[in-house]
Amino acid sequence: MKKMILALLAPAVLLAGCADTTSRSQAVYMLLDTSGTYAAELEKAQAVVNYLLGTLQPGDSLGLARIDTGSFSEKDIIHKVTFDGRPSRSNEQKRAFRQVMDNFVSSVNESPYTDITGGVLQAAEYLNETRAGKKTILVFSDMEEELAKGFVRDFPIQISGIRVVALNVTKLRKDIKDPRKYMDRLEQWKKRVEAGGGVWRVINDLERLERILAE
Repeated sequence: MKKMILALLAPAVLLAGCADTTSRSQAVYMLLDTSGTYAAELEKAQAVVNYLLGTLQPGDSLGLARIDTGSFSEKDIIHKVTFDGRPSRSNEQKRAFRQVMDNFVSSVNESPYTDITGGVLQAAEYLNETRAGKKTILVFSDMEEELAKGFVRDFPIQISGIRVVALNVTKLRKDIKDPRKYMDRLEQWKKRVEAGGGVWRVINDLERLERILAE
């Protein structure tokens, strides 16, 4: 009888040992380009944030930061939150996040430089700390990096397991004259992200964002 009981228990023990420990939560970090004429595009970014607030669930995390002269800095984080498991508290957090975003857009100051690399590194640090199962960086930018004197960013970036999605990549005047510049810029970022272990996506039709986040 003892042997029979042990035989019956064995599959249950094996199943317990093989339990799926993968986190089901999702973490998204959105970077906002505030340089030059791109600052005028931020109303579209508001729509993206509103979509995220309506989509992310309790336990998910959302971070928002500006791309500035030196974006690898806590001072450029606009807001960040992990949504509470209680629906009432989660809704309060989302309303507060929306208000912070609206206030930022209405009072933003343009940046003379665009440290995209620093922003991506800061985003990856935050996302990894959340231990979420899905980690995504949304870069709302024309992806043209312009650095102030003395800033060093020509090194590999480690973003293993993180999706980097370039949103609303507007075409610069030089891109219109020579489209190869636009394609080359995106290709260079693709190579850089993938070399760091990340996944690269480009979305200019913001309605496609839902499908990308569901992958």
